[in-house]
Amino acid sequence: MGGSTSVRLVPASTFSIDELALTFTESFEGYAVPMDVDGPTFRRMAELFDIDADASLVAVRGDERVGLVNVGLRGRSAWIGGMGVTARERRGGIGEALMRAAHESAAERGAAEVWLEVITTNEPAIRLYEKLGYEHVRELEIWAVEPVEAQASAARETGAREAHARVRELRREPEPWQRADETLEHVLDAEGTIGLVGDGAAAVVRATESATVVEQIAAETADAAADVLAAALARGATLRLTNIPEGDEAALAIRRFGDEPALRQHELRLALT
Repeated sequence: MGGSTSVRLVPASTFSIDELALTFTESFEGYAVPMDVDGPTFRRMAELFDIDADASLVAVRGDERVGLVNVGLRGRSAWIGGMGVTARERRGGIGEALMRAAHESAAERGAAEVWLEVITTNEPAIRLYEKLGYEHVRELEIWAVEPVEAQASAARETGAREAHARVRELRREPEPWQRADETLEHVLDAEGTIGLVGDGAAAVVRATESATVVEQIAAETADAAADVLAAALARGATLRLTNIPEGDEAALAIRRFGDEPALRQHELRLALT
């Protein structure tokens, strides 16, 4: 537990990117998925997910940063892009204070709702979010599949924007925040981002140093999704899909190439008005 000095909540814009990256890393120490980010990585996260430094908050005790909450803003929607408290300060109410302040900050900037994802095994966080009034929306899956023996695929490679247009035609429900069109816009024209289009399916994928990342995918059937995923796996790198809705055609199809998702998350929503 922390000392007797009271905790202040300060706008994240008060601090440098490197300071925020260090606080983020320290606040997720020991979590189910520890985060180890440097300044450039934190900056990229903020750009991709529209994290607003003025709306986001850092908890400070004395001159020590002891927690933070990242707030993304897109029109009338806000998103919690990570909330954590340093190990020795946990279970002292700082997380709840950060979340309540984040809600106020988002509402002041016109948000009518707040979204977040929480790993299904993170029971303390789930209890906090339920206490704050969040409601369950759906289950999301995170997959990491190693390359398999090449399978025949009729999917063709195309431009990322062409594939994205097809994804928008095919998808049946909104994308989670990290896969949303606003996020995708930051990478559509980047080097290494391509489209894959098949009969009744399309995907936008991006090559990184270590993986092929499926940024968006939509399909009429699981068979159609599997055809596009086979083409992505044929690129020879670990295939990563983040926050695929459970029961989605892509979530059903990826099971043909891997056993179980690496993680499952609850997607939650809080109405502010």
